[in-house]
Amino acid sequence: MKKHLLYLSILVLFFASSALASIITNPNQSSLYFRLLSRNASTDIDAVYYNPAGLTKLADGFHFGLHNQTILQEKTVVNEFPFLNNDTYVGKVTVPIFPSAFFVYKNGPLALSFGFGPNAGGGSAEFADGLPSFEIPFSLLPAGVSALGVPTNAYSLDMSFEGTSIYYGFQGNASFAFGDLISVAGGVRYILAQNTYKGHIRNVMINPVYPPLGLLGQMIPASQFFTAVGQAGLAALTADKELDVKQVGSAITPILGLNVTPLPTLNFSLKYEFNTTLELENQTTIDDTGLYPDGVKERNDIPAILSLGLQYEVMPKFRAHLSYNLFFDKNANWEGREDLVDNNTFDLALGLEYDLFSAVSLSAGVLRTQFGLSEQYQTDFSHEISCTSLGFGARLRMIPKLDLDLGVLYILYGTADRTYTGVTGLYTESYKRSTLGFAVGFGYHL
Repeated sequence: MKKHLLYLSILVLFFASSALASIITNPNQSSLYFRLLSRNASTDIDAVYYNPAGLTKLADGFHFGLHNQTILQEKTVVNEFPFLNNDTYVGKVTVPIFPSAFFVYKNGPLALSFGFGPNAGGGSAEFADGLPSFEIPFSLLPAGVSALGVPTNAYSLDMSFEGTSIYYGFQGNASFAFGDLISVAGGVRYILAQNTYKGHIRNVMINPVYPPLGLLGQMIPASQFFTAVGQAGLAALTADKELDVKQVGSAITPILGLNVTPLPTLNFSLKYEFNTTLELENQTTIDDTGLYPDGVKERNDIPAILSLGLQYEVMPKFRAHLSYNLFFDKNANWEGREDLVDNNTFDLALGLEYDLFSAVSLSAGVLRTQFGLSEQYQTDFSHEISCTSLGFGARLRMIPKLDLDLGVLYILYGTADRTYTGVTGLYTESYKRSTLGFAVGFGYHL
């Protein structure tokens, strides 16, 4: 039993450092992305992020873009471990403000640009009732105490965890066109990362029947019972615990881009983002587990990305966009967790846009994201599920120099499972998600 309770303390540490981890980049950097889902060959203002070399296609002058997204996500974990009081755990992720901004100055063959956005992380997650990996060790308390000759058949506890994660990216590019056919770009992105984690485990209770202490089955604090029977170590492990930690770090991402326009109606793009070596340092305020030392650093790289794009004008009012991204997850350093990645993540997207009127364009897109993760990678506190995203939206040309982009995003997830071996044999844990997002953006051209 002591082993299981110690394992819980370790899980508190691991979850706190992984609760919002993903594989890792946020590709949703503009409202145009929401309404098309394919932006790799963009020659619009959001090409600052998606296709810097394509910025030479803009008209000479100044271009500004300001965008925001609101994202709502629910993560559900269903665990079949037989001793749990509850088999379903729900975490809510809320991102009310997810801003991005773009600036471009174009003069002849040269374009200089700047972009800002949350390139990874970007939200908060709250698990009001904890997770099964937290609770399973405590669910074994009744059987463990009973095995010591003290009949016990119930437990309870108060668990909660909340984390926030935001990796701000500040990107600068220089783009140059060699005639109408080829343009190139080079850039760097400065990443400023911050994660915060707050949580607690309180009021761990059991109902032992132990007449020498006057205990006849009523619920009492587990730490009080273990103290009374001389088990100081177990008393400490079941005592209240608090966690309040911040992780901070910064890094640089080099970026190279190429844009090729063989025909006026056809545009190709290629972009490569190098692996971002990111080290996060603990700034610990409270850590009752004793396992989160202040000042300790850990690697949490942002993987290299190869991006390919195509934009084709099918007819004067109808355009098709195709995008492919390959994320080099296996080459990143995630403190060994990258070894649980079987194949690198990729996504493939198709977007269609039609000019309904001169002032209104309608669009829709579909994106398939495919993860190549081993079963051992998936946990209740950090898992990824292959999915299909659907985007819809419109562009409204408010005045000749001002555009308004509106988008809606809905993601359809599959399911992922993991089989564990417990004290009662095999049991399964299942992971489910739902995501809905809205975006609005303005573009202004001087």
